[in-house]
Amino acid sequence: CDSSIVADPDALPVEARRKKGAPAIYKVTDVYGRPGADLGVENLRGSGTIAGETAKAYRDVVTLTVVVGRSVGIGAYLVRLGHRTIQRRANSPIILTGYLALNKLLGQAVYNSNDQLGGPSIMFPNGVSHLVAGDHLDAVAKCLKWLSYVPAKRGAPLPVTTPADPVDRLVDWRPSPNTPYDPRHLLAGSSLKDAPPQNIVNGVKDIAASSSSPENNAFVPGFFDRDSLTETLAGWAKTVVVGRARLGGIPVGFIVTENRTAEAQHPADPADPSSSETFTNQAGQVWFPDSAHKTAQAIADFDAEDLPLFIFANWRGFSGGQRDMFDEILKFGAQIVDRLVEFKKPVFVYIPPLAELRGGAWVVVDPTINSDVMEMYAADEARGGVLEPQGLVEIKFREKELKAMMHRLDDTLKSLDAALTEARSDADSGREAALRSKVDAREKILLPVYTSVAVHFADLHDTPGRMKHVGVVRRVVEWKHARSFFYRRLQRRLLEFEKRDQLVAASRGLLTKATASQELQGALQDDDDDDDDDKSPRVENKKRRRGDHDKRAVVVADRGNDSKSTRSSTSSGSTPLSTSRSRRSPSPRSARAPASS
Repeated sequence: CDSSIVADPDALPVEARRKKGAPAIYKVTDVYGRPGADLGVENLRGSGTIAGETAKAYRDVVTLTVVVGRSVGIGAYLVRLGHRTIQRRANSPIILTGYLALNKLLGQAVYNSNDQLGGPSIMFPNGVSHLVAGDHLDAVAKCLKWLSYVPAKRGAPLPVTTPADPVDRLVDWRPSPNTPYDPRHLLAGSSLKDAPPQNIVNGVKDIAASSSSPENNAFVPGFFDRDSLTETLAGWAKTVVVGRARLGGIPVGFIVTENRTAEAQHPADPADPSSSETFTNQAGQVWFPDSAHKTAQAIADFDAEDLPLFIFANWRGFSGGQRDMFDEILKFGAQIVDRLVEFKKPVFVYIPPLAELRGGAWVVVDPTINSDVMEMYAADEARGGVLEPQGLVEIKFREKELKAMMHRLDDTLKSLDAALTEARSDADSGREAALRSKVDAREKILLPVYTSVAVHFADLHDTPGRMKHVGVVRRVVEWKHARSFFYRRLQRRLLEFEKRDQLVAASRGLLTKATASQELQGALQDDDDDDDDDKSPRVENKKRRRGDHDKRAVVVADRGNDSKSTRSSTSSGSTPLSTSRSRRSPSPRSARAPASS
């Protein structure tokens, strides 16, 4: 105890004071330690404070942890609370307890090193580490490249660079029907030897012939700028691919579906002799609990980095088996919606060629989740619907209905039916049996044909043309022109968001971001929906809303100006917003965006 406390018996706790007349013997009940020594729980409180501040910092700034040494206890939690992690490959474990302490607890030498507990072989496949670096220099290089996609501060302009290849070039890399492919090639391109055969048919052979390199090393460009794609979380939940890239020099985040079967690894636990390493196959185009969690985490990271987001959607649905339900597929699927609701930058959901988006997978990325920032598009060969055509036919157009259609349409069956009716009326059982046999044989021949026609008919309800007609997608964008279209659309949306924020600030609380967006969109008049020949419900509703916007604009002018200026603005057919737009120099459409954007 402190000597001053011992010198003053009245300062001691009651139970430690000596009784009157007793020898000067004291009982030590508490050891306070030297002030500021942080020996025990005050150390834990400090760790809790750091944890809380790190969690808050993730929401306010871009947090990135480079692990090049041992991170233990609260240090391991801080790595995770910062979310973005680059881990060195060797001697940089992220652990809660050292392996020696665990061995002592277990009473035997079970673990050989800390890397066995928290090295990249553990932290990369489970999604704690986003990237793995070979050494210190590689870790710093990866860190700088990551930061090159991020604005200097929250709300600052995106760090746009000069694109490595032309913005208006075609997207030559294209998937082939019924052929699994690497989705990274769809976005980043590949050498000709890695491209599907269909790319050669579509004229890429000419690119190879004109190249000075050997033909199989010629490059087939994808959607994003060449050499701009950086994948993160590649070791975890491999049925979804996420990362950052550039489109015309503009940094964006991306999420794309893996259409091939992936393998999930579950290592054995050395502390449990009965355990063994297992591998689980996960089908492509399906969200599993881990890949849904990965999708939600990536959306949150992109939002915190102020990056626009491209979702290349190719999901048939969520995996709903017993194990997946137990592993919280509902929770992680719902988190995707939660993250999109909170997203603040432009989001483009695009169904690529030969891709499909169905059922619950459509629901969690539908643009109505956050209509202020989200837009949905489809390629010319994309599909979308509740069920796949084969499944829909099995439910809505079964064999019984198909046979009834055969008897309505097929002349041979109609004549056999007439003969069969006549035989029944004549009570000729032998003839009736023979005719029945002919009917069954004819139905057996026709069933595959009618089934194929029924499947094709069901498929025609899932086409991009119908999606556009009913208004669930904004436009059908041909894949080879998708790069130039989305570059200009992205520029336009970023400018809209900038002007929206300025409008909200100038309104002094009279406008919210949602109402300001509506006013801007009405004034800018998205021209791709202005086709008078397009009578789809979405376009008709938009024209009605635009008329309502014009009326509201006149009312606003009437409140804010004298009657004379109001009458002149009404007679000229212009609104306050459209008038101010003509004074802007340059306008987004005249300077950068063509009419198609």
